[in-house]
Amino acid sequence: MNTKQGFIDFMTEAGVLTFGDFTTKSGRKTPYFVNTGNYKTGMHISVLGDYYAKLVVSSGEKFDALYGPAYKGITLASATASSLYRNHGLNVPYFFNRKEVKDHGEGGSLIGYKPKDGDKIIIIEDVVTAGTAVRESLGLLMAVADIAVTALYVSVDRMERGTGECSTLNELRQEFGINVYPIITARDIIDSLPEGDARIAKMEEYLAEYAGV
Repeated sequence: MNTKQGFIDFMTEAGVLTFGDFTTKSGRKTPYFVNTGNYKTGMHISVLGDYYAKLVVSSGEKFDALYGPAYKGITLASATASSLYRNHGLNVPYFFNRKEVKDHGEGGSLIGYKPKDGDKIIIIEDVVTAGTAVRESLGLLMAVADIAVTALYVSVDRMERGTGECSTLNELRQEFGINVYPIITARDIIDSLPEGDARIAKMEEYLAEYAGV
């Protein structure tokens, strides 16, 4: 079984990928939904970290540390860093942010590795819709040190347009010059469904209305 099909099956079995009638935060009516909050066991997070780590390695990106935006990105970055060490022999630093800046003890807005000037940072996220959280992360990171965010890794590229005609991920590529790598795309999900499945037509209709270039 190929990696993409295996990941789709994994998401489905975990209750993360579901089909039906849903409304996104942007108000769009969607026939499928990805809720990474349904990952809830040790096996889930271990397997998820393995998929992300494999994607990071296969991308060939060079980096000094990986960053996970709170809250879901905290677990994703931790699991990815662990898998990079266990399965690929890469002992890389990771860090994440606090939702509220701590004004006592060690203080600050970041936990874990402290970025320094010249660092290349990669971001580990779940699903990017409008790109708001990624833009916030970029602003936070660039305010801490003179770093370069070189790549973004996500579970699913929904292939939807952002503020213009481009897809959200392509907007991020063009706006910030970062490379974006999804484990799977909405097209991969469609291709995984059995021929003649009614869900295919619904997803095709959705992409025809909202897909970006």
